[in-house]
Amino acid sequence: MFEASSLLMVMPELILTGAALLLLMVAAYVGDRATQAISWLSVLALAAAGVALLCPTTHGIAFDGLFRADAFAAFAKLLIYVSAAVCIMVAPRFFAQGGALRAEYPVLILFASIGMGMMVSAGDLLTLYVGLELNSLAAYVLASFMRKDNRSAEAGLKYFVLGALASGILLYGMSLLYGFTGTTGFDGIAAAMQGGISNGELFGLVFVLAGLAFKISAVPFHMWTPDVYEGSPTPVTAFFASAPKVAAMGLTVRVAIEAMGPGSSAWQQIIIFLALASIVLGGVAAIGQTNIKRLLAYSSINNIGFALIGLAAGTEEGIAAVMSYLAIYVVMTLGSFVCVLQMRDADGNPVEDIASLSGLSQSRKGLAAAFAIFMFSLAGIPPLFGFWAKFLVFDAAVGAGLVPLAVIGIAASVIGAFYYLKIIKTMYFDDPAPEYGRGGSVIENGIITVCALIIVLGYLLNPVLDSATAAAAQALF
Repeated sequence: MFEASSLLMVMPELILTGAALLLLMVAAYVGDRATQAISWLSVLALAAAGVALLCPTTHGIAFDGLFRADAFAAFAKLLIYVSAAVCIMVAPRFFAQGGALRAEYPVLILFASIGMGMMVSAGDLLTLYVGLELNSLAAYVLASFMRKDNRSAEAGLKYFVLGALASGILLYGMSLLYGFTGTTGFDGIAAAMQGGISNGELFGLVFVLAGLAFKISAVPFHMWTPDVYEGSPTPVTAFFASAPKVAAMGLTVRVAIEAMGPGSSAWQQIIIFLALASIVLGGVAAIGQTNIKRLLAYSSINNIGFALIGLAAGTEEGIAAVMSYLAIYVVMTLGSFVCVLQMRDADGNPVEDIASLSGLSQSRKGLAAAFAIFMFSLAGIPPLFGFWAKFLVFDAAVGAGLVPLAVIGIAASVIGAFYYLKIIKTMYFDDPAPEYGRGGSVIENGIITVCALIIVLGYLLNPVLDSATAAAAQALF
């Protein structure tokens, strides 16, 4: 039954929906002259939605179980809103060179954020799919945002075609689960699986996980990631690598624990395979890359593999480790991509070739140091915060009795360390390449500085992070 209290629980989504519709009308009537104002108003809307998450009245189960506003969803949404805001703020300087920034860019990110918020709060297969498609439809347009750039148009088309395929796989799995359990609610599906999983339910489980694996770009459903990351405008790539990753991973965790919890023995094997395949392929395939965005695409595949190790544990500690990993991963990724935004030649044109970083430590010491911090952290080198993220998921796996998985994961992480260290070697030891153009904007430099400080001094935040992730994990059990 519909209750007014349900509206309070979806207040962050209502704020973003109202802001997105209003700003869309402004963009339609005023045009691109209002782009800067619309961008900052979009950031303000995301901040307001983030504040609404902290209100006690926005927590509970809304619309008869369709929507769950709990600590898990709030933690994931906070990461999504921060990532979205950063990707809006860094866009103007990138698009200024080609004059391609339009007023619709921040509005599309707002619509995508609404969809991602629904994804992490889904309590029903119907909510899951609506949120997923709302995010995806905005993402397809964002990928092809630079209409005159062939790479961007190709990225949007590839993302759309493969995304449609993944949606079909997911829908088929959802129909099987509904057919064999008689319900689309996560609680009802879990209750139906209590007495054991039938073959029909097992097939449904596999297809749903396959569709979700596409969204988190886990191997073998990763094929779209390198091409889309390379072809999309860099601020859009930064967005794809952060916010949708958190949303898709959060959705996968919620579906696995809440809807398919009784069938953990079945999905645990699938998750272990996805984790190991993603870690190994993400590490090996990145070694020969010469484009920095393609390398970071394989890095995101590699990192999702490590996060899945925490999910494979299937315990509260494992889920808390996944959420900690995602929080630290978002900081490392946003910092890395804002550094990439500063790779520009003397004429201001974006440069993506890794070889262009040669000798960067001599011409741009601050940028080289920040890049090195993010690369060392992504490689999991102590004492940086990226090491702590990996330690948590491995510790959760060992605690759940998955010692072989942890051992293989630790051994495979050495492969990933190679290509991260190769970038550092290029910046500090190779002969200097032609210098980049002028430095970044105040906003870009500020974001890089904040991200680098979090990576270096992040252990001071551990008490807050640990309590937040523990509360998020407890909400699912």
